[in-house]
Formats: sequence, C-alpha cells, structure tokens
Amino acid sequence: MRVELSVKQVQGDFVKKVEEISGQNLLSCYQCGKCSAGCPMAFAMDILPNQIIRLAQLGLEEEIAKSNTIWICASCYTCAVRCPRGVDLARVMEALRLLTLRKNINYVQPIEIPPETLEGMPQVALVSSFRKLTS
Repeated sequence: MRVELSVKQVQGDFVKKVEEISGQNLLSCYQCGKCSAGCPMAFAMDILPNQIIRLAQLGLEEEIAKSNTIWICASCYTCAVRCPRGVDLARVMEALRLLTLRKNINYVQPIEIPPETLEGMPQVALVSSFRKLTS
C-alpha cells in the first residue's frame, strides 16, 4: 500500500477536529505501544490502537474509516492508564467514531441482523450498537 503525505494533510482539518473533539494532543504520542500491549480488545482489531493514533497523527482519515478498530474499542481506559504521556486514547477513539458517523455511513442495517441473533440479544446491546454504529 502506498501512502502519500503532505503538510496540508498532517496539519489539516481532520487532525484539528480529532484534537478538538477529544481534547487530546495527538503529537504527544511517541508510539511506545503500551496502549496496544494492554488493550483487552487488541486481539480482535485489524489495526492496533497505537497504529490508529499514528494514522490520526498523519491525517489518514480514509485508512481509519476502513478499519474496525475504532468500533471494537471498549473505552475501558486501560490505554489511558498505561500511557506515559497521558494521552487518553479512548477519547481519541470516540472522536474518530463521531467524525466517521458525521459522514452518514451506516455500519449496521437492522434488516441484515438474523432473527435468531435478535432473539438472544439484550435490548440494551442492540440500542447501544445502533447508537454507536449508525448515523
């Protein structure tokens, strides 16, 4: 995969919006990897948490949008507790989810959920999923 970077992209609106919404300075992260090493959901992610923050630092919005990582993040704050720089990655993940949802991309279509799954699913999980994964 070839990625082209520019100063405009790295200092662009996407990076500014992520920082504004999350209240975090993305450049504080120096990629130690402690967030990924301690993440209880990392096994299910296609891109590790520290890699997501690197993509965000570089303004690579489309690569983040293609990933399932921001949707799998449990916001358990293990990453924030372990970060030696005090970056609250859970807040960054939430900001990334919000920016993705603002594009009106629906990731859950109710009609596609099998009836047997719906029968065994707690209603709270269903409502939470719709709030998190639909616009």
